[in-house]
Amino acid sequence: MTLKRFEFNYIFKELPSDSLELKVPIEVGGISYNAGTEFKKGVVYGGIDFHLYKNRAIAVDLEENSEGPLKIVGFYSD
Repeated sequence: MTLKRFEFNYIFKELPSDSLELKVPIEVGGISYNAGTEFKKGVVYGGIDFHLYKNRAIAVDLEENSEGPLKIVGFYSD
């Protein structure tokens, strides 16, 4: 596994409606989401409520699928 650290705001955009919108395609929990997908607060997507991790750096596995969506494998605590 080759991990790369991405800043939260590289992957997500905060909307005035308090939702998050994907800037790039991702995969999490075996489910793929396209850029433009909105994530509502309090709703779990692929096993994660992304709102709980706002402004944390995101761990992405680059080895898994270098041509496809960013595969999120975790979040950094610092």
